[in-house]
Amino acid sequence: MGKKAARAIACRIKAQYSSGLKIMRTKKGVITSAKMTGTVTVTVHRTVFHPIYQKRFARSSKFLADTATFTDLQPGDTVMITECRPLSKRKYFRISEVINRVARVSEIKDEAIIEETAHRVKAKKVKEDPASPAQS
Repeated sequence: MGKKAARAIACRIKAQYSSGLKIMRTKKGVITSAKMTGTVTVTVHRTVFHPIYQKRFARSSKFLADTATFTDLQPGDTVMITECRPLSKRKYFRISEVINRVARVSEIKDEAIIEETAHRVKAKKVKEDPASPAQS
């Protein structure tokens, strides 16, 4: 590669970053771990086509994502993550939106109580009359 070609490539790269337009990747995934403070692990699944065997197979990648303003995130929630500047050694994504939430334990308990009270069957109490003789 000559000096002119290298200079042209360098100018294009410099123009791309100086204009402030950088293509941000977005990915859709499922939260697999939410044990860290302010960080969740998101697993992104994708299918890849094998060039020799002509079959599709599944691949997955794990990314650490910053929770930003989202506080109530649990494993199983489906989220959209967007690329950002590096926030730590392995964390360079932020959660941009929560697509689907998993049912929370408190919600399940509340639903069970509501279901029980709505379909409660009154127990019939039979009073024994002390004056009547006992049948044997």
